[in-house]
Amino acid sequence: MVKVITSLGIVLLLMSCNTDKQKNQPELGLVYNVLLDADIDNYEVFSMELDGSNKTNITDRPDLEWTYFSQEDTLYFISDRNACKRCYFLYKSSFDGENIQKVSDLELADSWMSTRHNGSELIVKPKLIDESTFYVLNKNGKIIKRLETGLPFAADPLFVNNGEQIVFRGGRTNSKRVQGFNEELYIIDEDGKNLKQLTHYPEQDTTAAQYGYRAGAPKLHPTENFVTYQSKQNGKYSLYAVSLDGNKSWKLTENKQNEGWHDWSPDGNWLAIELFDNEQSQFHIGLMNWETKELKILTDDTYTYQQAPNFIWKSGE
Repeated sequence: MVKVITSLGIVLLLMSCNTDKQKNQPELGLVYNVLLDADIDNYEVFSMELDGSNKTNITDRPDLEWTYFSQEDTLYFISDRNACKRCYFLYKSSFDGENIQKVSDLELADSWMSTRHNGSELIVKPKLIDESTFYVLNKNGKIIKRLETGLPFAADPLFVNNGEQIVFRGGRTNSKRVQGFNEELYIIDEDGKNLKQLTHYPEQDTTAAQYGYRAGAPKLHPTENFVTYQSKQNGKYSLYAVSLDGNKSWKLTENKQNEGWHDWSPDGNWLAIELFDNEQSQFHIGLMNWETKELKILTDDTYTYQQAPNFIWKSGE
């Protein structure tokens, strides 16, 4: 009887610790991108609650702003404010859009980004003639490392394996405009060694054509340690997954809508997805419970283009 009571006590203690941990976790919100005025190329960053309420334009300028990534309570976004058209520089702010700061004077390419070492280092794609290079920046925007991938094209770098490797979207020519681009996801060590192809687009499938995504920007599931990406296969954009060693790949979801850019919550329990129809006439943000696969649409049709959601802490608590 003593053993039973002791075991029960341990279970209750663990449950209490887990509950306290969940209570102490900062509340999550979502940020995403909206095309507000196509005539002036005006994209804005919006925020909302996880139930779709309190949608707010947090950049609110007649420029192009686009968020790719958030680290805890820090929202990173590119902007051409105070610069030439589509000349992108990196800025940061919070969930509510306050305290906007320019991170670096380095001009960036149109590319996803990620961090390592608890957000102290950020990997980006600079705007260079050479399309194969990534820079690692410190929190102050200073270049601390240059990474050459060895491919004609590289974009959308994602730190994996505690920042020791990078998964990225690579091409065999320097542009989709050049025949033979054939993009796939690759993995490489942080020192530029051991380049390996992870994904393999079906040879018989031609539906991605020249400009569609064979393999889109990668995202890492934070607990199950696989990479997800969008790919147009069999005439439809869907989400797919691949293990970090490339030995296992599978279709991630079975949604009827087309699926594009997406993000995982820090605990891996939620998947925020950009959803759209075949004609790409209406884009929505959806939120999926990863365990139950229940999907809820969070946006309405006030705006046509609502894209690229990512999770953010609503505060730094």
